Amino acid sequence: MTLIIKEGVGAPMRTVEHTRQGEAAQVLTLREEPRRPAPGPGPGPGPGPGEVLVRLLVRPVHPGDLVGVEGMPGQPEQESEQQSAARIPGVEGMGVVESVGTGVHAPRPGQRVAVFPAPGTWSDFVVVPAALAVPVPDGVSDETAALMLVNPLTLRMLYRALEDALRGRKGSVLQTAAGSSVGRLVSAAADRHGLELINLVRSTSGAGKVRTLHPSQPVISTCDHDWQGQVRRHAGARGVQVVLDSVGGAMTLELSGLLADGGTLVSYGQLGSGTTPLEALPLVARGLTVRGVSILHWMSRTAEERAQDVAFAQDLARSTPDLLQVAGSYDLADFKAAVAHARRPGKSGTVLLTTPLTADSGQGAAR
Repeated sequence: MTLIIKEGVGAPMRTVEHTRQGEAAQVLTLREEPRRPAPGPGPGPGPGPGEVLVRLLVRPVHPGDLVGVEGMPGQPEQESEQQSAARIPGVEGMGVVESVGTGVHAPRPGQRVAVFPAPGTWSDFVVVPAALAVPVPDGVSDETAALMLVNPLTLRMLYRALEDALRGRKGSVLQTAAGSSVGRLVSAAADRHGLELINLVRSTSGAGKVRTLHPSQPVISTCDHDWQGQVRRHAGARGVQVVLDSVGGAMTLELSGLLADGGTLVSYGQLGSGTTPLEALPLVARGLTVRGVSILHWMSRTAEERAQDVAFAQDLARSTPDLLQVAGSYDLADFKAAVAHARRPGKSGTVLLTTPLTADSGQGAAR
């Protein structure tokens, strides 16, 4: 699908940015400019050779975006080339190609695309290599397209790590944050592939939601006093072979205790609080493995693997868009409300930041 967009007269370019790390509501600010500045390494205001300029319409608020703003607990602040240089959150989004640089034959101006990795998507415009602007399949909504890449690609990376850890063996897999956006994808994939998945959630109400979606999978709430015993009973004699964990923090020690000897803990996030020292884990005595997975390393996969992953993501967005659930939509100017919603306990889906087609700067509201 190709869209023709007419920019409103005097419509400013809007960017959410920060110059230091800290609480998002305190350090993020909205900058408006009367005209679009030169946004990339290419000469002039347009994209450079092999690049495309994308007018962004929708971008998600991912947990990793907020980590980039606030930093990891106990870690030093990330340094930019100039400490006062503004940094723009976001690595994923959906929009329309505004213009293309020399040597670019696809995508075309006016074509809808999803972009990742594209640092700085909490802005009205972003420049990316043409190869990272993925065409949005016909029939896929803008909102679904904005969620088409990061979480489905994370699922693919997790499944590769899972296959490496299991090495063809049968065994139970335990996942934390089963009600999260990635957790929903993992559960759906487990149904398709016959994976022996045990789901952990934080609350009784969250457990009910996951059970409704996946009645054949055990779901356990960590607010139950005997939740660890429940996990062991469901895992049986072989125990838990792999943990897929996006919570981390103080919970890591408890999760390692649920692993069978020789098991693997795959960490891909830190939604929880607190810390667990590495030396507190029984890695040597029980032959455990801890492995990190990050979507930011996806570009290190082979070109063939990345092409397969993107094709998978496009097909998922087209065939099962309900798996890419939206929790709420806010105008880009309402980023503080969007961040607050993204942190709301029991939230289902991902919060989106939107820009109207005319790129007006008027204040939006959740819808």
